[in-house]
Amino acid sequence: QVQLVESGGGLAQPGGSLRLSCAASGFTFSSYAMSWARQAPGKGLEWVSGIYSDGSDTYYADSVKGRFTISRDNAKNTLYLQMNSLKPEDTALYYCTKGTTGWGFINDYWGQGTQVTVSS
Repeated sequence: QVQLVESGGGLAQPGGSLRLSCAASGFTFSSYAMSWARQAPGKGLEWVSGIYSDGSDTYYADSVKGRFTISRDNAKNTLYLQMNSLKPEDTALYYCTKGTTGWGFINDYWGQGTQVTVSS
């Protein structure tokens, strides 16, 4: 069965960095686009970033553009999100999500999330 397990969250200071990882199993990772989404306390779900199956194209929400970088290692079945210049408003539960095709960001599976807290 499809499993997505996020890790790497934690507490960071404003201006700091964190790197999230998502270990995928139960499907052919290299065949599907992947995304990160987040949900801040008391707010709705926000799509953050997506990457095509072969890593050729990446997309970002305006709120994180220039600060976050999505990448993937298809040999390791792992998705990453490098987060730099963190702001308090980046505080959220971050989810790894699997796309339904190699190039789209309609998602059918989600991980359980990893908490990111940005605070001094």
